[in-house]
Amino acid sequence: MKSPEKIAILRLIRTQNIGPVTLTTLLRRYKSGLSVIEHLPELSERSKIKINLFSKAKAEDEVSKVESFGGKIIVRGEADYPDILKYFDDAPGCLTCLGYPHLLQNSILSMVGSRNASLNALNLTRLLANDIGKAGYSVVSGMARGIDAAAHEGSLETGSIAVMAGGVDQIYPRENTKLYERLKSEGLIISEMPFGLQPFAQHFPIRNRIIASLGLGLVVIEANLKSGSLITAREAADRGRDVMAIPGSPLDPRSKGCNKLLRDGATLVEEASDIIDVIKTRFLNTRQPDMPLFPQTEKDANKTMGHNTKVTANELSEAKKQLLELLSFEASSVDELVKQCHFSIPVTSTALFEMELSGDVVRHYGNRISLV
Repeated sequence: MKSPEKIAILRLIRTQNIGPVTLTTLLRRYKSGLSVIEHLPELSERSKIKINLFSKAKAEDEVSKVESFGGKIIVRGEADYPDILKYFDDAPGCLTCLGYPHLLQNSILSMVGSRNASLNALNLTRLLANDIGKAGYSVVSGMARGIDAAAHEGSLETGSIAVMAGGVDQIYPRENTKLYERLKSEGLIISEMPFGLQPFAQHFPIRNRIIASLGLGLVVIEANLKSGSLITAREAADRGRDVMAIPGSPLDPRSKGCNKLLRDGATLVEEASDIIDVIKTRFLNTRQPDMPLFPQTEKDANKTMGHNTKVTANELSEAKKQLLELLSFEASSVDELVKQCHFSIPVTSTALFEMELSGDVVRHYGNRISLV
């Protein structure tokens, strides 16, 4: 389906200056993708930032290519967009899906771990994924070799979701071609990246945040101290997810990451019933993410974006200089920046927004921001 709103959202998220958090900010203010596009010239003129909006023809062509490949693009605001992602300010603007998108509406558990996994860990992962699936949960992972692949293999019959770092048509790694074909026909493959895009190193941390967000909890099975699985675990913890880990021998480098997670407060689990008990008792009954897609009132949105408040060009220029001095490549809290900056909230917020559009800064989940 190429509805005007779907195409509008796709055009926005494919625009270079607009990432997921910027899209959230714009949608809060203008309520729809079509309205955002209508106001972009005004934003561009006011901030003196050139915004090269992704063309309508290219967006429609991407939808056509995906549908010809047997897939479907779901955008923010559509009924089948996964509810659990709507609570995050860095939720993907769109998801390209191959397979059965209804799996995204199930309760989901995330499983990650070492690419160079031991035989025992692979067997345990398949068993855990199978038992978790039989208990009514979909399992999400990243289709990497090792633990990811084993998690998919164990959950194919009950609901397996693979999040890709490149386009959904890009099989990576190639050794998982047979698994890819099975996921395509029996499970679900998703990506926020454009169709046809090959995965690069910088795409994997971006992919990992989706894995961390989709699951009610995350289980790590074998991971060394520099593993990307630990990054995913931190993402999950930051998002209010329960992080669980399988303990391992201190003599095996592949277990050091899991053992560190356990020392740092992760929950020790050994079988599927442990994992399900953690999810039921510590997540479903206690807390939900606190970042709905449109949490602000119209008044709040106007204040944040500097509307109905006089913001001069000189104030914005001075605020940007001060913010550049305060910011670093490590993410800082926007609330803290507002406290430290010697300008009003509308001026500071508008300056940060324009710096984001110009590519000087990047926003992160949890209302944090850093230099690019």
